[in-house]
Amino acid sequence: MEVTQPKEPLTVTFICNGQAVGKMRNELDVRMTEPMEEHFSLATDEGPFHGGDATAPPPLALFVGGLTGCLMTQLRAFAKRMDVTINDLRVETRVCWQWTPHGRIYETAPKSFDIDIFIDSGSSFDDQIALIKAAKKGCFVEQTLGQKNTITHRIRTGQGFVRIDG
Repeated sequence: MEVTQPKEPLTVTFICNGQAVGKMRNELDVRMTEPMEEHFSLATDEGPFHGGDATAPPPLALFVGGLTGCLMTQLRAFAKRMDVTINDLRVETRVCWQWTPHGRIYETAPKSFDIDIFIDSGSSFDDQIALIKAAKKGCFVEQTLGQKNTITHRIRTGQGFVRIDG
């Protein structure tokens, strides 16, 4: 099935509903609601450190996998559109966070995102660089990470939702 590329900007929306099950396992119902409908069932779990059973990948594994997969998808999709040959593609992503204990809890902060790209291609080096630059701009996850974002949190009460600041 061939899909034509829209000529005007559009919104891409995903919604995820999570349900806690078991010790630390989360069942996730992920839906793309626009510009088309798609549905995925995922799960996360933690290992013994957080009291889980390691029955599914931890959320950070999905996060790093999502970043890597997003860039790889864009590289292959854009290679076709830019007439860049890819005979083989491999990507190694290393993400590091600072983990700081605070009593019985901890805080985290991102330290580095390093992505090494291995392309086997007969295309010129300049064309490969242009492909990587285009894929970076087309990767939803990388573009999200590359800018300051506002994330809102709310908790439901008997009177409605209350926003949690700070």
